[in-house]
Amino acid sequence: MKSTSQTGAAFIAGGSIAGAGISSTVGGIGIVGGFGGVGIGLTPLVGAGAVAGAAVYGAFQAITEGDTAAYGAMGIGAVSGAGVASVVGGMGFVAPKVGLAFGIGAVPMAGIGAVVGLAAYGIAKILDESQVKETPFEVFGRMEEKVLQMDYYSAALVELDLFLSGDDLNQKFAAWEIEDELQELKAKVKKQVIPPKSQPPKIEPTIILQTTQTPETWRCVQTLKGHSAAINALAISLDGQTFISGSNDKTVCLWDLNTGKCLYTFYGQAEAVLSVAISPNGKQIISGSVDRKISSWQLDTKEYYRAFSYLNSPYSHNGFVNSLTYSADGRIIASASTDKTIRIWGGYTGNLKCTLNGHTDTVYAVAISPDSQILVSSSKDKTMRIWDLETRRERCILTQGSAAKTIIISPDGQTLISGSQDSTIKLWNLHTGELRCILTGHKMAVVSLAIHPDGKTIASSSSDGVIKLWNLQTGEIIQTLAGFSPVAFSPDGKTLLSIAKTGAIKIWRQVQSDEKQPDFLSGKWWEVLGVDEGADSENVKSAFHRLARLYHPDINSSASAKASMQAINRAYQQFQQQLEKIQNLTPKPSP
Repeated sequence: MKSTSQTGAAFIAGGSIAGAGISSTVGGIGIVGGFGGVGIGLTPLVGAGAVAGAAVYGAFQAITEGDTAAYGAMGIGAVSGAGVASVVGGMGFVAPKVGLAFGIGAVPMAGIGAVVGLAAYGIAKILDESQVKETPFEVFGRMEEKVLQMDYYSAALVELDLFLSGDDLNQKFAAWEIEDELQELKAKVKKQVIPPKSQPPKIEPTIILQTTQTPETWRCVQTLKGHSAAINALAISLDGQTFISGSNDKTVCLWDLNTGKCLYTFYGQAEAVLSVAISPNGKQIISGSVDRKISSWQLDTKEYYRAFSYLNSPYSHNGFVNSLTYSADGRIIASASTDKTIRIWGGYTGNLKCTLNGHTDTVYAVAISPDSQILVSSSKDKTMRIWDLETRRERCILTQGSAAKTIIISPDGQTLISGSQDSTIKLWNLHTGELRCILTGHKMAVVSLAIHPDGKTIASSSSDGVIKLWNLQTGEIIQTLAGFSPVAFSPDGKTLLSIAKTGAIKIWRQVQSDEKQPDFLSGKWWEVLGVDEGADSENVKSAFHRLARLYHPDINSSASAKASMQAINRAYQQFQQQLEKIQNLTPKPSP
């Protein structure tokens, strides 16, 4: 290669390095306008730097050689840039980290086009001097192909998704500005427990800070498919051998927890199933539905038993049956409904014992204490009510600023735990109603909770498809998983159930953290991404972006994040390859 060609390569390399330096200094940047927002990551800036370097070299050559062809290239580029501005309209360049924002009109776009034209001239000069038989367009195409193969491609996709997720300019960058979260992850001595502000002075619980990672980690080991629509409820038998699921497809499925095999499908409800429960003796299952009925089946014979009813009505409630639970002794069943009531039924007979009134809006959930003495209900009216099951009277009313969508009671019967629409988890003294602490970490409403049998760990699921595992003694987040509500722990605490976005059931189990494997085991691409095999491109891309936001190493500092992201990328690439094959096999219309 001639020395002038080497000089040109040096200009391009210098521009690339400058682009990388700008990216590291400025951080997340983007272009926004009437077309939406587009994120600019490291790779585009490196490419822009390379173009700028080529343009400088082109200018240098044009001046030293007096070549008028450079002016022609600049003119063509300027006209093209102005044409883009006329089509796209007003645009803006923004870099929130450094507080930079300015508009890009027709004149700047013409200037950008001129620079690109000059860069094309510079590359042409380099190729001519080095005797490389490629056109500038072929060089650009080859470079683009290499860029798309880089690992930063996934990062660019994440940036783009985050840019397009908001309604205004500030929201476009809010999701990407994660500096505070990263500081919290690095400074683990700063726990995520916020003491209640409106409570009288009291002795705060002692917090033991943990700085070491848990020796075990939760991993999805199996994905089960059996329902044809979204799953709303899960319940695991006390012997830990089976579990049931209730779905919008109007059925209840019985599963083997060890093998993942669907054992039986129960039919009988006329509408979507919203809640399910298994009797403590394992002989009966019940489900609550949009059809306002509570239906029951005998597990041994798989036969439909009866629908619960009150007075002369064929229905169990005057509204949807949102929640069902058995008392530990099996004597009673409690149900919650959109009709603002809680009903108590005989656990063996299914006969109505009483109706608890007091809530002024939809009752979301009910829970019964391990000693079968206390019932707690949560409502859309932003209250939780604690009831005495012997007297059927209220003990106290807990009022908060946001409705609790889900509630559970600790195995020792001392703590009430609620998940709220304001994205917080609150811990209460079950007997006094005192608010002990608030756990923060979710970004959207907490819609499902499950507690480990040892009472030291809870799993929480939010409406954005994020599951968090918490250490109740320290308030720290142990691990973050990808999955949807509901969530449920097995009686031995070794298995966690959750739902995939498409309605499949995820089985999570604990494995040793020193095993160098990602959270996503090898499997079919749709199992890794948590979608149906026949999902369309938009759903697959959405699942990929959601998982990337959880596991991308730029966001997730855990040791397994890199391996997890690699598994996600592989799955997405497999989908793209499959899609390409289908497109190639599709006959094209004849001209």
